[in-house]
Amino acid sequence: MLASVAQALSLRLERTLELGGALLLALLLATVTLSVVLRYVAASGFVGAEEAASWLLVALVSIGLPLASTASGLRIDLFERGPASGQALAARGLSQSVGRRNGKTSLWTRRCAPRDLRALFSGAITLLACIVVISGSGKAALDLGGVSPSLGLSEGLRPAMLSAGGMLAIVAILLRHLAESRLVAFVLMLSVAVGLHWAAGVAPTLGLASPSVMLCCLALAAILGGTPLPHAFIAAAYVTVAFGASMPEEAMVAAALSGLSRYLLTAIPFFLLAGALLTASGIARDLVRFAAALVGHRRAGLGQTVLLTGVLFSGASGSSIANAAFGTAAFMPQLTARGMPPERAGALIAAVSVLDNIIPPSIAFLILAAAADLSTGKLLAGGFVAGLVMAATLAVAIHLNGATAASANRASAGECRRFGVRALPAFGLGIIVVAGIRAGVVAPTEAAALAAAYTLVAAIVKRTAVQEIGAAFRQSARETAAILLLIGSAAPFAFLIAVDGIAAQVSSAASWLGSNPFIVIAALNLLLLGVGLFLDIGAAILLFAPLTLPVAVSAGIDPTHFGVILVVNLMIGGLTPPVGILVQTVGNASGVPVVALFSASRPYLLALLSALALLSFSAALAACF
Repeated sequence: MLASVAQALSLRLERTLELGGALLLALLLATVTLSVVLRYVAASGFVGAEEAASWLLVALVSIGLPLASTASGLRIDLFERGPASGQALAARGLSQSVGRRNGKTSLWTRRCAPRDLRALFSGAITLLACIVVISGSGKAALDLGGVSPSLGLSEGLRPAMLSAGGMLAIVAILLRHLAESRLVAFVLMLSVAVGLHWAAGVAPTLGLASPSVMLCCLALAAILGGTPLPHAFIAAAYVTVAFGASMPEEAMVAAALSGLSRYLLTAIPFFLLAGALLTASGIARDLVRFAAALVGHRRAGLGQTVLLTGVLFSGASGSSIANAAFGTAAFMPQLTARGMPPERAGALIAAVSVLDNIIPPSIAFLILAAAADLSTGKLLAGGFVAGLVMAATLAVAIHLNGATAASANRASAGECRRFGVRALPAFGLGIIVVAGIRAGVVAPTEAAALAAAYTLVAAIVKRTAVQEIGAAFRQSARETAAILLLIGSAAPFAFLIAVDGIAAQVSSAASWLGSNPFIVIAALNLLLLGVGLFLDIGAAILLFAPLTLPVAVSAGIDPTHFGVILVVNLMIGGLTPPVGILVQTVGNASGVPVVALFSASRPYLLALLSALALLSFSAALAACF
């Protein structure tokens, strides 16, 4: 009886959170779209639009905490092999460790298997992260004073929202365990989490290694144990306090809030929504049919079409994460429907998304220009060349990999025209987004809002069912919450690495390599590829660009050339485990296990590394003359 009640409550809580997220997303879309319309139609602005957007993003992340705590889309299990996936086991906790004795559920009726211990470990770390969020956010809410400049809201409300999300996460985990008659498992995991939280707070400083080294080791251990990535980052950052890290809980929350409150990130939910609405309305299907009619009869024709679309739309979102989410929602169903395995389709979309921050306009190059005092125009020009080189290597990889099955017959001219007319709404979206940004008419976030509004109107015109539109909003809100939670949780991680001085130490070590440009650029490539394994590209640029650029310049390498190579390195990190944010985004949006996506990404990763080697060799060769 208790299990059925808990299951019903768990389902209702999940649906309520998804509905709340959908309403927040609708409000966010209305806010930004209204701001754009007022600015261009009425020559006035919407005071506080950017501030309101950042607050709504925090609210979405707060909703994402309980959803991510019980879902499997943000975790990696490299060890599970069997009918039940490691992700499912981790999401369900100790479901495989319970047995039956006298008709009743018992926790230890048989010897625990390694996967059961990993589930226990993962659950305890997840609960520890929730406790850290609750405690740190509560302290930050009490410490922060003043009100927001435009909205007049108390600054303490933002961390308070995160604290509420942490509480709901624990409630969601409890309900899940009660629904599966595993209260003992929950109590055990909660006891371990509370004990770890207390011990890390009162233990004397341990000098086993530098805080940053311990941070990386703890985070990696949690990730390999099947813990969701955001919870692994949060818990590892907190436990590192016992190893000398000078970052209390409230400072961690402040860093996370700062990381996820950037207005640019608002483009992510809008492009997610645009992709979901394109799929729900059938526009994406019409676009893929048109592409298939043109080149689908060729080897890997549809895969090449996805690549060409990525090149043409590159820079449209200003975010590779948003582009990956958009591509997953818009093209994944069509690719799989035409015979491509889901993991290969997802890997292709993730690889093509790398180009979004390379081919201009590129937000990454704007950040780099500000961080390293480089010419924005020269960086964008270099990014255009680098993007074409990377696209060429990806085209070869797609062709050799046979990414999509060819159509049986070549389409007639009449069929091409008919499918082209049906695909016109998709081309209208491209004009709004790409032309709007490249002409300087709208900012990336505003273009994303207009894209979402455009697809919403197009879906209504095509008489898409209200239920399908509502489902697109709920799905996009949930995926947005998960992605932003990952970005926000990585902010304390990057801050601790910066405070510990690891970046400066590594840069100093690299300077010992001498002045041979080939050796220097090879060493810096290895360093930056390693950095890209863990850090968000924005944080990595701000940390390592000012430190590595002088090393490259001292070897005679042109600073603009190296700046382009730096961004290419860090973007490739979006495909590499354990974090692989682009792969995580595609996996979360499509439901395909990230382990399978990482495996399927290898041909495209090799192609991008080949492009990096070519660009690096050219830069080093130019330094010799």
